[in-house]
Amino acid sequence: MPSKYDWPVAGKRSLIGKRISRLDGPAKASGAAKYAYDVNRPGMLVAKMLFSPHGHARVSSIDTSAAEKLPGVRAVRVLKAAGTELNYHGVEIAIVVADSEEIAGDGVRKINIKYEVLPHLVKEEDLSKIGNMGKPGQETTVGNPDQAFGQADVVTHEGYYGINTITHCCLEAHGQVAEWNGENCTVWASTQAVGRIGGDMAKVLANDPAFKDVKPASIRVLTDYMGGGFGSKFAPDVWGVECARLSKQTGKPIKLMLDRDQELLAAGMRPSDYAKVKVAAKKDGSVVAWQSESWGTGGPGGGQFPGIPYVFTEIPNKRTRHISVATNTGPGRAWRAPNHPQAAALTMCALEDLAHKLNMNPLDFFLKNVGLSARGDVYRAELLKAAELMDWKTKWHPRGQGGKGHIKQGVGLSIHTWGGRPHDSDCRCIINPDGSVQVQLGSQDLGSGTRTVIAIVAAETLGLPLSGVQVQIGDSNYPPSGASGGSTTVGGVSSSTRRASVKALDKLFEAVASSLGTTADKLVARDGRIVVEGDPAKSLTWKAACAKLGTKTISEIGRQPMKDEGTLADQGVGGVQMSEVEVDTETGIVTMKKSVVVQDCGLVIDLKTAESQVFGAVIMGVCSALYEERIFDQQTGTMLNADMEFYKLSGIGDVGEIVVHMMNIYDQRGVIGLGEPPAISPPAAIANAVTNAIGVRVETIPFTPDKVLAALEKGGRG
Repeated sequence: MPSKYDWPVAGKRSLIGKRISRLDGPAKASGAAKYAYDVNRPGMLVAKMLFSPHGHARVSSIDTSAAEKLPGVRAVRVLKAAGTELNYHGVEIAIVVADSEEIAGDGVRKINIKYEVLPHLVKEEDLSKIGNMGKPGQETTVGNPDQAFGQADVVTHEGYYGINTITHCCLEAHGQVAEWNGENCTVWASTQAVGRIGGDMAKVLANDPAFKDVKPASIRVLTDYMGGGFGSKFAPDVWGVECARLSKQTGKPIKLMLDRDQELLAAGMRPSDYAKVKVAAKKDGSVVAWQSESWGTGGPGGGQFPGIPYVFTEIPNKRTRHISVATNTGPGRAWRAPNHPQAAALTMCALEDLAHKLNMNPLDFFLKNVGLSARGDVYRAELLKAAELMDWKTKWHPRGQGGKGHIKQGVGLSIHTWGGRPHDSDCRCIINPDGSVQVQLGSQDLGSGTRTVIAIVAAETLGLPLSGVQVQIGDSNYPPSGASGGSTTVGGVSSSTRRASVKALDKLFEAVASSLGTTADKLVARDGRIVVEGDPAKSLTWKAACAKLGTKTISEIGRQPMKDEGTLADQGVGGVQMSEVEVDTETGIVTMKKSVVVQDCGLVIDLKTAESQVFGAVIMGVCSALYEERIFDQQTGTMLNADMEFYKLSGIGDVGEIVVHMMNIYDQRGVIGLGEPPAISPPAAIANAVTNAIGVRVETIPFTPDKVLAALEKGGRG
């Protein structure tokens, strides 16, 4: 039996699924939106941090006396005392608090610190040079790979593939302002976890006797706006905890924001992965065996197994071995679909090379083998739709036939998967006697349109225009809602908002039913009115209905998850991407021409912001495929391009045309997260397009001109 909380059916939606512009767009475009960096409290001090300049070192001595004597310096705190081992360029060593940013910077430079420089490892690609920094992980074997590879009727391909480390590079750097008022602290933070970091901070601070009585509820977190996180802003981090600690110590509010070089050094990175892959198929194209030895790093903690073969998890015969490599580089963090872009690149490139060896069109090869995945029917339909939108039949050609001149054209494809399970979320819906409505959640908007989605759901449910609902988020004092990660936010907040709004509306119906001469179950809300179903002459305007509340206010909580309250959200999607490129074989420059994205996505709340999510994901994928790479000096162990001059990102003219198609909007499944999946396939699809264009495989991502030219020299001119 349908639940009253279920989403309205397609024919009865006035807002859901439409193209609606972001509510916060004007504030952001005009500069009215205030971020953590824009917060300036009365009497505020500024903090700056000292970071390790070495790839691997030990602190021999540290003298802060000169910094402490500098006029305007209010406090100096040492985080890494003499004798401490520093494992990478960018480890936090000390903090200076001063009256101004300039004085704090001068204070950092006056700290006298001596180091014992130690041996380092910053380049993990050459497995033969890893030594004792590599730790073999679990080896797995399924079926009988040796027997499968040895069969007479199979074709075998062996290849080497890699995807290098990139750093987080959010538009807004990490940081916060912290201010104590008695035993309570307010933190204005750039965070993906408004409801979580206060508790995390309290847990760390409680280890200090000066903070033994601090409770999670003592720390209020505010995030009105933030400039992206992509997995890097879940934790309070050292700078967040110390900012709060020093605010208490000095009795003043303190601002501590990372500079761009510090952000690129210390705020996390997407781990690398490399693999030697052997894969085999029958002559008809049916994949029968996979074998891989992979390795990669997430910094001092090593790297995780990338999960290969990716998507094609039902290959009957498999053997995998992964080596986790610890390096003296900045730490790994979640980065938009953790491990998936790496796994897709290693898998899809190897399979495309096998298709080439079989003399098969990759589209036909992938269509033949999608049954080895968890959602073969979805991928089959998506591949065919993507091929139509890309005009694959016309544009694909055998390798090395990309054109007669030095500009070569090519196309490539990749497929991917993601979960997107909705996170736990509480929402409070308030209906006031004056007709105003607020919905409150302790959530945050990373910039993806969360405010707008919440407003759409509440307004749709209450029969109001968007302007009739005030969305209040970004405050840990509101009902708790999960951190924004894993594409879980829209499913979580839309479900809790729907339930809260339905409950509140039911209360309003009960309050006005008698005045309309009916019962509450006969009332509906639409077009700003409360109407008797089947008798539209009997109705009240929204304001007139709310006035019936007298002095009372309706306040209802809706929760996700909640049993027996409708199927509002789900998880598990598949997607397909195709890329078209041009490659200049004289300069090695790769130019994006077109990206086609066909994505299974469940119910779409706002089609405009959903497509925008995909555009952003593809742009990030182009960045990582063609430009982004963290580069270390192997002699000094230091990062060479911790700046916006040499850490390259794509510009608006570098991404080409992006075509987005939401595939089979499965309304009955409810909302499924969309932020992560479209960021997975671009590197793999672009890799295969480059190979198709020039006729040789460029083994490691990103495809910078030097790598393209080297591959052409090694394998012929294409």
